[in-house]
Amino acid sequence: MDIKRIIAATLLSALILIGFDYFMPKPHQDDSHPVPHAPAAQIQASTPVATASEPTAETQVSARRIPLNGPDVQGSVNLKGAVLDDLILTKYRETLAKNSPLVRLLDKAGSAHPNFVVIGWTNAPGSNARVPDLNTVWDSTDETLTPDHPVTLHWDNGQGLVFSIQIGLDEHYMFAVNQTVENHSAQPVALVPFQRVQRDYEAPEGAFTAHEGPIAVIGGRMQDESYKNLRKGADHPDHVSWSSTGTSGWDGISDKFWLTAVAPADGTPVAASFAYVPGAPASYQVSMATQAPQQIMPNGSVTEKSHVFAGAKVLSLLQSYSKQLGIPDLDKAIDFGWFSFLTRPLLTLLHWLYLHIGNFGLALMALTLIVKIVLFPLASKAAQSSARMRLLAPKVKEIREKNKDDPMAMNQKVMALYREEKVSPASGCLPMLIQAPIFFCLYKILNISIDARHAPFFGWIRDLSMPDPTNVFNLFGLLPFDPTQYSSFLHVSIWGAALGLTFWLLQRQTSSTASLDPAQARVMQFMPLAYVFFMSGFPASLLVYYTWNNLLTVAQQMFIQRRTALPVPVSRT
Repeated sequence: MDIKRIIAATLLSALILIGFDYFMPKPHQDDSHPVPHAPAAQIQASTPVATASEPTAETQVSARRIPLNGPDVQGSVNLKGAVLDDLILTKYRETLAKNSPLVRLLDKAGSAHPNFVVIGWTNAPGSNARVPDLNTVWDSTDETLTPDHPVTLHWDNGQGLVFSIQIGLDEHYMFAVNQTVENHSAQPVALVPFQRVQRDYEAPEGAFTAHEGPIAVIGGRMQDESYKNLRKGADHPDHVSWSSTGTSGWDGISDKFWLTAVAPADGTPVAASFAYVPGAPASYQVSMATQAPQQIMPNGSVTEKSHVFAGAKVLSLLQSYSKQLGIPDLDKAIDFGWFSFLTRPLLTLLHWLYLHIGNFGLALMALTLIVKIVLFPLASKAAQSSARMRLLAPKVKEIREKNKDDPMAMNQKVMALYREEKVSPASGCLPMLIQAPIFFCLYKILNISIDARHAPFFGWIRDLSMPDPTNVFNLFGLLPFDPTQYSSFLHVSIWGAALGLTFWLLQRQTSSTASLDPAQARVMQFMPLAYVFFMSGFPASLLVYYTWNNLLTVAQQMFIQRRTALPVPVSRT
């Protein structure tokens, strides 16, 4: 009975570990409480979509670029179109190679991976003012954008309207944007300032462990969509597959470790939308604009403030921006999953440990030890219950043999024995089920933590976010061939073998195959070997975590068994 519970709990934990995010839908907006939408005309005006015929690359007129230099970013601002389309992250490289290029987050139209931010205006319904577009060449007397020196762009439409954009940069990844319109004409005009994150290439779908694609938080509600769903909605009006209105918020496009997003000033009523525009190139567009048109009277002016984030998804940094700039829930750009109430503090603690220890692998081991200590009472209770069940197993077997012709009487006597001995058959599984979400969250944070990216451990492990490169099938690199070319299961690494060994030790400690039928015994004997082949291709951080966790579990069980005194079961006839 005890072995069957162990097998069931193991399989259930593996199912939760690997398939929870895949089989369970992510929380979207509750359809029973729909978010109010602006009228179609207003949404169209507030969140403009660049059509396939609208030029998106530099064509006839070239324009100067203003270099931008910050501690964490470098690039330039394109004066043609007032576009942020050139940005690299100075602290992150594409690979571990010393000559590897820095990670490029934003790139211009016409490149291999166009990804940029458009800042502009559109006419409100009934207005026909000449507004800047992606071919407009702006003027600026500024030479460089730095944290100490913002830049200002100007453009005169020749009809009495003067547009200006001031762009500032902080010490990390946040741009402050002030869009101003001065009306020197004799007529009032109504315009809508907007910002748009645009990706003009077929982006690959993300893994189930972390969302990649359009994401927004509007009016306190989070919405994320896959690229696939945006493509399905391309036949909607204006190619908009989702739109919403609310007070404050942000939207953008999220990658596993990076985010490009736009956000209005705190308290501004905004309209947001996701769109996919087919064409050559196809375009994913995430837009944000004010809900109400800005009325600019003759000899008057209007300034609209907003922010653009383009950088790494560092939890502490996102949280500080939310607090300082009033951008609600910016840290939700990190996919914490269903158990965010557990994943979030665990990720915060892991980052804190990493900052103080300096080695991500050691920080992970320290976090695992802390979790083990916190969960020790549950583990002790489960071990004590399992030990009681093992003591009662001979008596239960005797009762079953004597009453095998009367199942009802057999079950009644077995339950009476459990009650007399104060043992609950479910008490051993309940602590396991309580612990399962916690260990799932630890698995989750190893997939979303940017600290794990390119983090070295010891020896041959130079990147904990990648699999252990050693392989027993080519004698750990001595033979010049890669067995995984034939099958991904032909990868048995050193850490994978260590993991299998710890599972074998844990199995010997917690169960005995002597009391099992042959089929159950074979399952238990081959389970550690199955873990070796199945998990050797996992990121090294996961293998380090599970190996260390198993060793702690073995030590914990030895300690519990030594300090636990169990009463001798009562004798029953």
